[in-house]
Amino acid sequence: MRHGKRLFKWLAAAALAGATAASPALAQTSLKMAYALSENSHYGAGAAAFAQSLQGSAGDAFKIEQFPNSALGGEREVIEGLQLGTIDLAIVSTGATLNFVPQTGVFDIPFLFRDLAHARKVLDGKVGQDMLAEFPKRGLIALAWGEQGFRHLTNNVRAVKEPADIKGLKIRTTENPIHIAAFREMGVLATPMAWPEVATALQQGTIDGQENPLSVIVSVKMWQLQKYLSLTAHVYGPALVLMSPSAYGALSDADKAKLKEAAAVSAQAMRAFVDNVEKVGVEELKSHGMAVNTVDHAAFVKAVEPVYPQYYKQFGQDLVDAIRNVQ
Repeated sequence: MRHGKRLFKWLAAAALAGATAASPALAQTSLKMAYALSENSHYGAGAAAFAQSLQGSAGDAFKIEQFPNSALGGEREVIEGLQLGTIDLAIVSTGATLNFVPQTGVFDIPFLFRDLAHARKVLDGKVGQDMLAEFPKRGLIALAWGEQGFRHLTNNVRAVKEPADIKGLKIRTTENPIHIAAFREMGVLATPMAWPEVATALQQGTIDGQENPLSVIVSVKMWQLQKYLSLTAHVYGPALVLMSPSAYGALSDADKAKLKEAAAVSAQAMRAFVDNVEKVGVEELKSHGMAVNTVDHAAFVKAVEPVYPQYYKQFGQDLVDAIRNVQ
C-alpha cells in the first residue's frame, strides 16, 4: 500500500512537472494587426513580412491576426483602438497620425522631398528617429517608418498637366490640413473623406477624383473608378508601424526587440513593394485603360510656394530646411 502511495505521488509530481514544462510552449500571444488596404498592397506586404520575421525570431510565441481592408475601422478609429488597447498593431499613413502627433505633418509638405532616396534618408536619420520618439507621449508606440511612395492625382474630368488644369476639381484628400492648404491654394475643391467612403463617392460622382501613391492606386484597381492619372508626385507618403502601449508594455525586453526587428523588416518590405510598383504600376494602369500623363513639375512647385510661410510657422523653418538639406 505504501509503495502504491509513493508511486501515485511520483506520477502526480511527474505529471505536474510535465504540464509546467509544456505550458510555455502552449502559451501563444495573439496580436491583432489592422490596416486600410488589401493584403496585396504595400501594407499587406509589410504585414506579411512582419509576421514572417516574428515567426522566425519567436517561433509560435506570437500569432499575428491580420485585419486588412479597414475591417476594424478607418485609420483614425484604428489609432484610437491602439490607444485603448482594443487593437494591438497597425500600419497607417501620416495623414491619420497628424491628428495625434502633429509634428509628423512636416513630412506631408508638398514638394519637400526630391525623390525616394532623399525621403528614406530623412526618415532613417535623426529627424525621422526623433519623430518616432514623440509617439509614446500621445499614447502610441511607433516601431518603424514604412512607406507608401509619392502621391499622384486621379480624376474623371480631364488630364491634369499644369496647375490651371486642376482648378475647380473636387478632389478627395486625407483629413490633413497640410495637404488641404496646398490644394486650395491651387483652386482645388479639397474634400476630406475617410478612405472607406471614397469608392462610393467616386461611383456617385460626389467627388471628381482622389490622390494617392501608385502603390494604393494599383492595389485598389483605381482604373475601375477613374479615367485619368497625372503623375504629380506632389507629396511623399510615409507609413508607420504602430503598436498599442498596453500590448507593448506587457512584453519582455527580448520580445520588444523581436517586434522592433519585425517592424524594420516590415518597413523594408513596403519600400521594396513601392520600388517595384514605381517600375511596373504605370504600365499596369495603362493596360487597363487609364490615361497617364506627366506634369509641369516646376509650375506646380511654384503654385504652392505661397503656402510655405504657413508651414514654416507651423513646424519651424529650421526643421523644414534641415529636411530639404539632407543629401
